[in-house]
Amino acid sequence: MAVLRVNPTRMELNKIKKRLRNSIRGHKLLKDKRDDLVKKLVAMATRCKEIREAMENEIAAAYEGMNTAEALMGPVAMEVALMLPKQSISLDMSVQNLMGVEIPVFDSSIECTDDIYPYGYYGTSIELDTALLALNKLLPQLLELSQIEKSVHLLSLEIEKTRRTVNALEFVRIPNLQQTAKYIRMKLDENERGNISRLMKVKDSITDTFNPAN
Repeated sequence: MAVLRVNPTRMELNKIKKRLRNSIRGHKLLKDKRDDLVKKLVAMATRCKEIREAMENEIAAAYEGMNTAEALMGPVAMEVALMLPKQSISLDMSVQNLMGVEIPVFDSSIECTDDIYPYGYYGTSIELDTALLALNKLLPQLLELSQIEKSVHLLSLEIEKTRRTVNALEFVRIPNLQQTAKYIRMKLDENERGNISRLMKVKDSITDTFNPAN
């Protein structure tokens, strides 16, 4: 704790008290914000874990099917089959304000024909059909996972920033203001005692002047 460099006057004491009240109020608000952000972060992280765990096996199975199809068809035939996809995706991103944090919101639309396969059935493997169908179904979950992971990252940064501010208020600013207010009060009391002592001496001098000893 350190005493701020101020003049020990009542005006400065009132200023310090006002700054102390504002700091305590701000400290409480920031602590509440930090706690709420942590709750939202935990909820998002839980949802992110659920999506990722649900997708891992399906993605692994889809890639296994792609590898099997490549082994059966050959890499050249595989590349030719996937050369002209029938699907196209447009992705729009907006932001949502969450307690002062701008998190992304993805809005996607997929344009495709009824048939998602960009190749004919002759010369291709059923494993490739199955893998493409699985990946097509996973696309919305992939976008949701990307959105949540980015939101978790941004919330983590904001929580760390808020935590540092809360600690600075709690362990530095508020104690310094309290110590400064205590110092000013002590100086004012000391000055008041000095003034009272001088007034008593003046009173004694006046009394001695007008009432000389016989």
